[in-house]
Amino acid sequence: MNRKTMVLTAAAGLLTPALAACGSASGGGAGSGAIVVGTTDRFEAADYAPAPFDPAYAYDAGAWNILRQTVQTLMHTPRGGGQPVPEAASACRFTDAGNESYRCTLRPGLKFADGEPLTAKDVKFSIDRVRAIKDENGPSSLLSTLDNVEVNGTDTVVFHLKTPDATFPFKLSTPAAGIVSEKNYDAKKLREGFAVDGSGPYTMKAEVKGNRLVRAVFTKNPHYKGDIKLQNDKVELRTFADSPAMGKALTDGKIHMVSRTLSPAQITEFSAQPPKGVKLVPMPGLEIRYIGFNTDAPVVKDKAVRQALAAAVDRGQLITKVYGKAAQPLYSLVPTTVTGHVNSFYNKYGDANTPKAAALLKDAGIKTPVKLTLNYTSDHYGDGTAAEFEALKAQLNSTGLFDITVQGSEWADFRPAQKKGDHAAYGLGWFPDYPDADNFLAPFLEQDNFLGTPYANSAVRTRLIPESRRAVDRTVAVPAITEMQDIVAEDVPVLPLWQGKQYVAARDGITGVEWSVNAISDLQLWELGRGVSG
Repeated sequence: MNRKTMVLTAAAGLLTPALAACGSASGGGAGSGAIVVGTTDRFEAADYAPAPFDPAYAYDAGAWNILRQTVQTLMHTPRGGGQPVPEAASACRFTDAGNESYRCTLRPGLKFADGEPLTAKDVKFSIDRVRAIKDENGPSSLLSTLDNVEVNGTDTVVFHLKTPDATFPFKLSTPAAGIVSEKNYDAKKLREGFAVDGSGPYTMKAEVKGNRLVRAVFTKNPHYKGDIKLQNDKVELRTFADSPAMGKALTDGKIHMVSRTLSPAQITEFSAQPPKGVKLVPMPGLEIRYIGFNTDAPVVKDKAVRQALAAAVDRGQLITKVYGKAAQPLYSLVPTTVTGHVNSFYNKYGDANTPKAAALLKDAGIKTPVKLTLNYTSDHYGDGTAAEFEALKAQLNSTGLFDITVQGSEWADFRPAQKKGDHAAYGLGWFPDYPDADNFLAPFLEQDNFLGTPYANSAVRTRLIPESRRAVDRTVAVPAITEMQDIVAEDVPVLPLWQGKQYVAARDGITGVEWSVNAISDLQLWELGRGVSG
């Protein structure tokens, strides 16, 4: 598919003069300028992504990290993780024993960044808007259990759910439930371009070249009222073409911190011998990578082919060759540190089990070698992706059971083709919306799922997902969560490969680095400050 770039008049008003380059990252106090954070995330306004920062459209980790700084939510994940706590709200709770009615009371005196009052009506408008637009690439599926939103006065919102959903407070902490105003956002249309207006801790000014954001400057919002405590007045997010360029800017003192994405080689290098004045900070991570399947595609329609791939893949070798310290093997869609995880794929197939794979194909009467193309995105998940798929190709072809080719393409082409079903097998990653097993299962298995997959399992959709969501105590949901993982291992609509480990690199003298990214990869720029080198 040929990508057509769209020139956006909405973005033109955001064009700013070139921002002053940052000097040495090691000097100065709190008033010496913005803290500068590097990222390899790309933010582009094009025909396939006309509104990258609209809460009704944005549904990727990079865009959400922009929104979390600027658009307030009723709830948010606290500094140390765990259950969400009130943010724009002063209090939220289920009001019935069945977890089907959820009430939030707003903090008094809330205002948008332009000084306009924020009321319960704005909350209803924002959430109704996401559901009405229901963009195929957007996050509306997170609100699938919501029936309607009721407003009581100016400060109370009641969410009436279709079915019990103990995970609903988590969903209200995501940018899918970000609060925007009717003044700046149309109820039925996306807001094209890079503009963001909200009531969050920062306002954002963008520098745009062509149709791509190159810098975003976040300045403390004087009207902000919420649970977040800011440790700085200004942060700049600067984009880089690749990890080496970003790493050089860090070691040269031109930026203060690297958030996304250090390459596996950089992690190994910085672990063994950090550059002078730079510290590498390991953090818990819940990112996962997997191969998805179009289960209607002829080459993988027989689940024996998908099962054989699950048996043959060698996760340990893949990580050793490509990712090193940055990953660990994963044998379920649910990461190892999330309540309810079981090693369903290992229990069923083992690892690098060629005899098992051969037996599965033989019993199904499938001729070998099976010819299959693995598609991947060359520019979305960092520098290791191409090497990862070359390694997968080599190990699978070495079994003699498969004739694998790999094909990389830019995200702008890859994602639309994947959603249309053009790829029989494809590599994707998942950064969770919230740290619960539900968010590693439902987005892949329920109707209108993230993958757009034709795969459907009635037991999962009609019994197990609803059953798992009834339990406020998440340990009570474990039997249903376990059964879903075992069904995925049996049917293999997706094949989990590895779970990521997070690392952040920062200059000495920058404080709060250990809190700046949480387990679900939320960027929390408000935690960064300046202090004495540690």
